[in-house]
Amino acid sequence: MSEIKYLQDMESLFMALADKTRLRLLNLMTEDEVCVCFFTEVLGDSQPKISRHLAYLRNAGLVQARRDGKWMHYSIKWPDDAGMRSILQSTLSALEENREMQVDKATYKNVCCTPELLVQIAKTPIDFISPQTNMLENSQRAAAPAHNELDEFLL
Repeated sequence: MSEIKYLQDMESLFMALADKTRLRLLNLMTEDEVCVCFFTEVLGDSQPKISRHLAYLRNAGLVQARRDGKWMHYSIKWPDDAGMRSILQSTLSALEENREMQVDKATYKNVCCTPELLVQIAKTPIDFISPQTNMLENSQRAAAPAHNELDEFLL
């Protein structure tokens, strides 16, 4: 890699790390990939703002995306360069000590593991148990593969 390209990549890294929202996003991705819907719920910011910051991180080469249906899942993409990788690792390690970052992670764990909140986040009402299910619907469900509406929603 040329010195000019290296300096440009280093500048891009530091600029990507120079924003509180982007640091919070990276903090949430330290353990696993995260769906964009959870970012908006945890950070309390709008989806366009979150997407703009994720695009910035992607352009800086720090984040990769994976599509799953209509949802995008983001994870950290570690730099190939050992020095840049070390800077990112040091930054993320320092964030672990920050109380606000710890609260973000605790909020994420609460949000991501609660099926009712999945429904709320998606703004999609799911009728888990319909009291007005008639016998025809029961016979159709018996012939269908065993899964519930939440499973179908998550697929």
